[in-house]
Amino acid sequence: MKTVLVCEDEVAIRDFVVINLTYAGFRVIEAGSAEEALERFDSSVDMALLDIMLPGMDGLTLCRTLREKSEDMGIIMLSARTQEQEKIDALRMGADDYVTKPFSPSELIARIEALYRRVAAAREQKQPVEEICSGSFVLNARMRTVTKNDRLLDLTQVEYQMLYFFFQNPDRPLDRTEILRHVWGDAYIGAEKIVDVNVRRLRIKIEDDPSAPAHIRTVWGHGYQWSA
Repeated sequence: MKTVLVCEDEVAIRDFVVINLTYAGFRVIEAGSAEEALERFDSSVDMALLDIMLPGMDGLTLCRTLREKSEDMGIIMLSARTQEQEKIDALRMGADDYVTKPFSPSELIARIEALYRRVAAAREQKQPVEEICSGSFVLNARMRTVTKNDRLLDLTQVEYQMLYFFFQNPDRPLDRTEILRHVWGDAYIGAEKIVDVNVRRLRIKIEDDPSAPAHIRTVWGHGYQWSA
């Protein structure tokens, strides 16, 4: 589960952030000081949301300390100050982003989710290369190939990325936006229809009967679901 460490000494603000993060599907670890944050930090933490003005150890020092513990976790700083130098200092200490108080919950969640996607993608690239087996299909991540019943499939890179994403999420309905972000990236500004176009092409290559797909099933009003 996506886990965020929230270090904020103002209880009202911390409660506000925790409620919104929890509602957005994150697991939250709370801390009211840098010292408490360090005590509660563990390898399950994906993201940290740190106030700069903290009692005792300040947020910038905490940021630097956490960055030393984890090179790939995401760190966002919170501050009521707007000085440019403070933002520069935060980034130099290892922060990925900087949010000025007061902030809207929707903007904060959007920033956290965007940073989490980058963190997850970076961690995925570091994972040992393995084969993924899904029914009669075998995906070789090192060779970037997919076979069905030992027959090599002729896939484009987009089709390969889509299958990789499906194999990682078997039997889970995936909406078009989720597929679009994973395969084309956040910078893509085209229509979601491109997902449907590539699914049709992929079905022709992998399904015994593309008109009655057994593997890439349509979830009406939502997206697609992989079934081995």
